[in-house]
Amino acid sequence: MQNIIFWFRNDLRLHDNEAFLEASKAGNVIPVYVFDDRYFDKNFLGFKRTGAFRTKFLLEAVENLRKNLQEKGSDLIIRRGISEDIIAKIAKDTDAAAVYASKEVTQDETTIEASLSKVLKPMNIEIELIWSATLFHARDLPFQINFIPATFAEFKKKIERATPVRQTFQSPGQLPVVDCIEPGNLPTYQELGFETAPVADTRAAFQFAGGETEGLARLNEYIWEKDLLRTFKETRDGLLGADFSTKLSGWLSLGCISARTVYEEVKRFEAETANKESAYWLIILLLKRDFYHFSALKHGTRMFKASGIKNDLMKPWKRHRPTFDTWVKGETGIPFVDANMKEVSLTGYMSEMGRKAVAKHLIQELGIDWTWGATYFESVLTDYDVCSNWGNWNLIADTGRDLLDEENSELGNLADTTELQQAYIQLWMG
Repeated sequence: MQNIIFWFRNDLRLHDNEAFLEASKAGNVIPVYVFDDRYFDKNFLGFKRTGAFRTKFLLEAVENLRKNLQEKGSDLIIRRGISEDIIAKIAKDTDAAAVYASKEVTQDETTIEASLSKVLKPMNIEIELIWSATLFHARDLPFQINFIPATFAEFKKKIERATPVRQTFQSPGQLPVVDCIEPGNLPTYQELGFETAPVADTRAAFQFAGGETEGLARLNEYIWEKDLLRTFKETRDGLLGADFSTKLSGWLSLGCISARTVYEEVKRFEAETANKESAYWLIILLLKRDFYHFSALKHGTRMFKASGIKNDLMKPWKRHRPTFDTWVKGETGIPFVDANMKEVSLTGYMSEMGRKAVAKHLIQELGIDWTWGATYFESVLTDYDVCSNWGNWNLIADTGRDLLDEENSELGNLADTTELQQAYIQLWMG
């Protein structure tokens, strides 16, 4: 039977991984993960693209993936370097017939896909890219990508009415032994450019641990063990503690759990409890995640430019580093903004309310180029998701106001704080 390379990317799971299942059906699957050096370089602002907390979460996720593969008789080949070069070399060395992977949509990732395809073509090795990142499959959309509705409300209305969510796939059974290549080791923090592993501040609301096992455990804990979905509508805009929100975004961002798995559990909860309202609020968040993903596919590189998806070239953005640094360090003088910036720098986490507040201040009060804020978030957030992050920043910067027909005006004057915000400020600034 022929060898097939499966290149894990942002799909670090075995359950509901259609691309991996297809690869395992096509031949003796050889699973590979590459720590791509380009994602650990510094960006134009001097921040590492993948910061310390996200690196920790990623290392844990890859280690857990290897463990889960080993339990099924396989293993995970781990390398560090340039993805297309390494994947092509492994494919050649193992005489592979094809490389399978999950499809990505944003520029850096699709450029790597194209580079790999170019290298593989003279070697007569096929590359198969399979859609797996979203709740709704791209082929099931009731419109072409270029005609995705401009607003989330219209997107939600059309997709809910016309598009079913495909069922999840089971985890694969026993897998073939991988003995034709040295498996390699996880890179150390030092090899990835860090002095030591990060340690989250003791005030951290939640201790994130990467991997499919932990992600599925959190989903079960939140919905079933603690029965927290029942009150999600009321608690979702919280600031303090571990359970005001699901905290699933980190596992979703690396594909340790799939959106469809979350959806199926939410629908099961809804059926067993008849509590449709709170359950639906979580489904709305999955729909928004899809909307940003498909919008990124539609708008391409415009998502990452200061002119935004509306290509507004007239907005004057400041690029004043000292002012920007006061925001990064939590020294703006606005306690709620500063508290959130302290939390994210010390833990890798910030609430949804906090993200809106700090972005609003950077953009509307300081007038700083919004792409600087989005770039900083790429580095610092454990749960960084390229499509959701840049989509949200487009919206708040008013370069993509049409993405969602909802305002951020509910934040009001950030100098005026609620009792909850005061308690939060006291925790991080007291």
